[in-house]
Amino acid sequence: MTDHGPQPVERQLPTEEARDLIALVRDLVQREIEPHAAEEEDAGRFPREVFRLLSSSGLLALPYAEEFGGGDQPYEVYLQVLEELAAARLTVGLGVSVHTLACHALAGYGSKEQQAEHLPAMLGGGLLGAYCLSEPSAGSDAASLRTRAKRDGDTWTLEGTKAWITHGGIADFYTVLARTGGEGAHGITAFLVPGDAPGLSAAVPERKMGMKGSPTAQVHFDGVRVPDARRIGEEGQGFAIALSALDSGRLGIAACAVGIAQAALDEALSFLAERQQFGRPLVDFQGLRFMLADMATQIEAGRALYLAAARLRDAGLPFSKQAAMAKLFCTDAAMRVTTDAVQLLGGYGYTADFPAERYMREAKMLQIVEGTNQIQRLVIARHLAGPESR
Repeated sequence: MTDHGPQPVERQLPTEEARDLIALVRDLVQREIEPHAAEEEDAGRFPREVFRLLSSSGLLALPYAEEFGGGDQPYEVYLQVLEELAAARLTVGLGVSVHTLACHALAGYGSKEQQAEHLPAMLGGGLLGAYCLSEPSAGSDAASLRTRAKRDGDTWTLEGTKAWITHGGIADFYTVLARTGGEGAHGITAFLVPGDAPGLSAAVPERKMGMKGSPTAQVHFDGVRVPDARRIGEEGQGFAIALSALDSGRLGIAACAVGIAQAALDEALSFLAERQQFGRPLVDFQGLRFMLADMATQIEAGRALYLAAARLRDAGLPFSKQAAMAKLFCTDAAMRVTTDAVQLLGGYGYTADFPAERYMREAKMLQIVEGTNQIQRLVIARHLAGPESR
């Protein structure tokens, strides 16, 4: 590689501990994730052993309290870890984000007894979580979900189907939003459901354009019985819990998007520095250098946006608008950057021999998950101008 090639991201981290953490993640990425990413994605293999390693290393628990086995790290640090993981393999970065999302309800709204009983295993016991909100007929309009939980004494019985569930069929636990009351947002309650609960099953995973190593499947609840001790929060509080989780989850998606974009830029830089045309490296051609400059600027802007939102969250300040902005900007930027990376590699960019085409396919998915970018615009506009007139 010439001097024109990519360099590690220079990160602004709040502590020496955070710098050591990033160094640990980069070492793990180089040893355990990058060497197998392309082959395993092509084969559609989920890296469960990598997630066990992440769990034992404390990397599935970073933003949660130390008393329950968490890492007690601010979101400012956690998200930069996510970015490093996603740059190596999005299946891993997104998987960590989804697992963190699945733990959010219990960590934020569970009783002390529930947290003490379940969180240590969820955060550091090798378990993997999934988050069940969307349904076949309830995507952007999540408040219209139909999965129902009916109470019988101290037990709830769940009936219904969830859709587009990352880790569907392989998760050890599911955070499930189900209807326990009337229609609308106020009739929804959250539950923590074991992955091996009788009556819980998963459909064949979806055949996706990208992220083939990460299973996405419908999850069916056919008379699944859940004790009331696994109800999270109050009855009817579930939708508020879900929205709270999504605000944080959108920051995870933003960080993953920046990671993918950074990986695409690094790939393009390496290619242009090594390949010659007309007697000089491609990286010396002004038109291509301008494209690289635009790509790098979008990445830096996205990183600054998601970190600014994270710092608001860490300070206990409102950050919902900024989370939507970060998710919107970073995922749209990732789509532009990865598309440009394919263009810069020319014909090679369109082949599976180089990772640029994989990055482009993966970036498209990030514009859709955890609220489409059209929904992000709706959220931002409501913060600016208030609710729409009815």
